[in-house]
Amino acid sequence: MPAPSLEQAASAGDMPWLAAYPPNLDWAEPIVTQSMAVMFDEAAARFTDRPFMDFMGRIWTYREASRLVNRVAAGLRDQGVILGTKVGLCLPNTPYFVICYYAVLKAGGVVVTFNPLYVVEELIHQVCDSETEIMVTIDVDAVFPKVNALLGKGQLRTIVLCKLADVLPWPKSLLYRLFKRKHIALPPDDPRIVAFDAIQSDAPIAPPAIDPATTVAVLQYTGGTTGVPKGAMLSHGNLNANVEQMDRWFTVDHGGQERVLCVLPFFHVFAMTVAMNIGVRWGAELILLPRFEIKLLMETIKRRKPTFFPGVPTLFKAVLDYVRNTPVDLRSIKHCLSGGAGLPVELKLAFEAAGGCVLLEGYGLSETSPVSTANPFDGTIKAGSIGLPLPGVYIEFRDLEDPSKKAKPGKPGELCVRGPNVMMGYWKRPKDTEAVMIDGLLRTGDVGYFDADGYIVLVDRIKDLIICSGYNVYPRVIEEAIYRHADVVAATVVGMPDSYRGEAPAAFVQLRAGATATSEELMEFLKDKLSPIEMPKRIELRAELPKTMIGKLSKKELRAELLASQREAGA
Repeated sequence: MPAPSLEQAASAGDMPWLAAYPPNLDWAEPIVTQSMAVMFDEAAARFTDRPFMDFMGRIWTYREASRLVNRVAAGLRDQGVILGTKVGLCLPNTPYFVICYYAVLKAGGVVVTFNPLYVVEELIHQVCDSETEIMVTIDVDAVFPKVNALLGKGQLRTIVLCKLADVLPWPKSLLYRLFKRKHIALPPDDPRIVAFDAIQSDAPIAPPAIDPATTVAVLQYTGGTTGVPKGAMLSHGNLNANVEQMDRWFTVDHGGQERVLCVLPFFHVFAMTVAMNIGVRWGAELILLPRFEIKLLMETIKRRKPTFFPGVPTLFKAVLDYVRNTPVDLRSIKHCLSGGAGLPVELKLAFEAAGGCVLLEGYGLSETSPVSTANPFDGTIKAGSIGLPLPGVYIEFRDLEDPSKKAKPGKPGELCVRGPNVMMGYWKRPKDTEAVMIDGLLRTGDVGYFDADGYIVLVDRIKDLIICSGYNVYPRVIEEAIYRHADVVAATVVGMPDSYRGEAPAAFVQLRAGATATSEELMEFLKDKLSPIEMPKRIELRAELPKTMIGKLSKKELRAELLASQREAGA
């Protein structure tokens, strides 16, 4: 059953979100895209002398950054980068990431993002799978030795080495060289390793002519928590469309006055789009933090007064816990956007009450560049909802048993997406691509429904669904109930094997410092909030819960632990 045209869907009432759409925002207005390099050049021309990047107190203007982007792009051409050459970025949030990202795209290359915290084996897989030829990294001893071990693997032939001290402000750069010497990696004498400064060139650079819809800009690896990571091919048009969609969604004239807090890592697509790329589109100042450290983050907020703060729920929870003990004025932040994981209602309400700013929940995937829905900037914000589809994004729920059919109205179904932000497919994996597409729609694996107002409510992921005695139990429902307890900092629920019910919910909970709640007390607390089938079979208190690299709570380690304990019990 092919997805209907927009006209057919509208006439059939298949777009229930339109009735609740923000005023003065046309969902169906065409989205015209361009290359990401052109987007950057337009911003640099418009906001020439305005601040662009603040890294630990050192500031670059758009003019200075544009000059660097051109020099590095020309240098990459000299290094053999042509249209389609894969260039890896294994970097924390530093000016190097931003400059090299746009330089690679201007030279015609494809950016491949690498997590600097990955172990060598993970990096080798991605280098070989992506066919990365050049890797840009930093002279930090926790990162460079791993990247150096990749030389000669697959097609990797060159490492571009960036010096952290060179982008620090005076006197921090001197102090870093003097007192952090043991953390500075010294490269071996190898002609395959070239310095960042050495690849720059004054030769004129003109971006190659490309079709934004068919030219890959970024290989974004995804699926590492559920299987072998796959490279989502995001075209220039996909990324640019998502920037355009976000720009329309935040219906204000930014005029180069925004300051975006960039603490989420740019190697993750959420931060790449909703911090870096949207910041460029707005002519904003990017406040770069190389890592998450709560005191540094709060000091930066006090000093630089950001206006826009994208994050994940655990990050907002950490800020909330901090301001409860050490008051910090958050009123400069006009909006916070939460993504990457479900935002507990209690966390949203408590954060807004404590900070005096609005915390919006959105939703997306690496495969959708990533944002597909969000609560409106100008309109009704619904706690517990991921909001409405962004302009040009069509959402349909498919039957959980037979995805060739639409889910019945009001019944949970698999959320499926169509739009200009949806990936071209998985790199070198046509069968995997085919498996996630149905009738022109991307199957997300997430389960939800439209409420009476056309807002989208997610109940869980298909793979997270727990089947108890034949009933569907959604972990997110249980997690939301647990979060209502004042002592809970974090909670995650997974299915555990059960001889009677097949599966049963198991909850893992982290309490706030000094809290004295017990598992038994939490069980009692939940009795009037969950049905008997939803009640956890066990609640285990942990000092800390496993998280992904961007701070999302991770379930795979807990599932593996439960399976291992079951095997041991049966041995």
